[in-house]
Amino acid sequence: MVVTYERRDLLARALAAIGAQTRPPDVVVVVDNASADGTADLVRERFPAADLLVLPYNTGGAGGFAAGIARALDLGATALWLMDDDTLPRPEALEELLSTFGRHRPAIAASRVLWTDGRDHPMNTPRSRPSGVAGHPRIRSASFVSVLLDAAAVRECGLPVADYFLWNDDFEYTLRLLRGRLGLLCPRSVVVHHTAAPVFDVRTRFFYEVRNKVWLFTRSRCLAPGERLLYAGATLRRWARAFGRSPGRAR
Repeated sequence: MVVTYERRDLLARALAAIGAQTRPPDVVVVVDNASADGTADLVRERFPAADLLVLPYNTGGAGGFAAGIARALDLGATALWLMDDDTLPRPEALEELLSTFGRHRPAIAASRVLWTDGRDHPMNTPRSRPSGVAGHPRIRSASFVSVLLDAAAVRECGLPVADYFLWNDDFEYTLRLLRGRLGLLCPRSVVVHHTAAPVFDVRTRFFYEVRNKVWLFTRSRCLAPGERLLYAGATLRRWARAFGRSPGRAR
């Protein structure tokens, strides 16, 4: 399932790469967040087999993923492979995720995400620790840039919080899914995330970072009490560093 907004050319590349998988997905769901650049027409013309969901207005990444996951569950999915429209999976990406899923049955199996220069993408590289599963570090959270979700766990936990709009929706949701469940990093499943830079300019989205983290800490049950303290402390340090280094402090 791919969420897209106003990036038809990137989406076309992503869908072509999905179609070229050594183990193609059974169904491809495309969620168009009310793009005005001809995205829906492109999907209908070039990828007619895709299940296209066109939303009436832009709900942000959070709303798009919530709608797409609900659609996939309605279609009877047993596992859901999620990604952004600027993600290019290598040919074995899904096959490797499914192999990990079949052998170890994690709630989440996450791909290794690279930037365009070949290094690990810092925005999409989760913290990991030994898991006891050879070659698969354990993770506590992941981004929506190529993750495989166990549909049974999704049905238990519900959908992402659409009101986040963007930023931290995948963080909160994967934390929620992985509270008391197994999450594994699958290094042999590789995708390239075609962001403009390896790190977002925090000035443009700092409002969503702060608002959504406050919501996460006060409204979500994704963290245990001890984790809440640790993550809150790390978040405050991050905000302080971002503010101190930003040339746009007034904004």
